[in-house]
Amino acid sequence: MAHLQERLAAEELGELGVRAELRAGAVALTGTVPSAQCRDAVLRLAREELAGLTVHTDVVVAETTRPDHAEEL
Repeated sequence: MAHLQERLAAEELGELGVRAELRAGAVALTGTVPSAQCRDAVLRLAREELAGLTVHTDVVVAETTRPDHAEEL
């Protein structure tokens, strides 16, 4: 898991918003990324680094589009 964290931080992603934790014999990836492409890259790296382990993912993409309507308070 440490190698995965290092690769996430060091490679072109520079992704520090994703955490990898060992939970009940499986690895849980959690966090928020800026795009679907970034999420796909994180999952690809996880498959490479954690081959043979069960991986559960809860990595969400941050919404960066403009609102389509005004918020009612």
